[in-house]
Amino acid sequence: MRTPDTIYIDFHTAKLSIVQVLEAVGELKAEHPEQEIFMDGDAYAIVGRVRA
Repeated sequence: MRTPDTIYIDFHTAKLSIVQVLEAVGELKAEHPEQEIFMDGDAYAIVGRVRA
């Protein structure tokens, strides 16, 4: 069974500029090297997924 993705930034509620999003993604990648951090278009969010 796959571990569910972690939602870090939900664009439905977050009011961030693109610069703020890019900075946050960089910080998330540094803080969570065990995860792939990416934009999930279906969830409309920045999420983390445990690397396989």
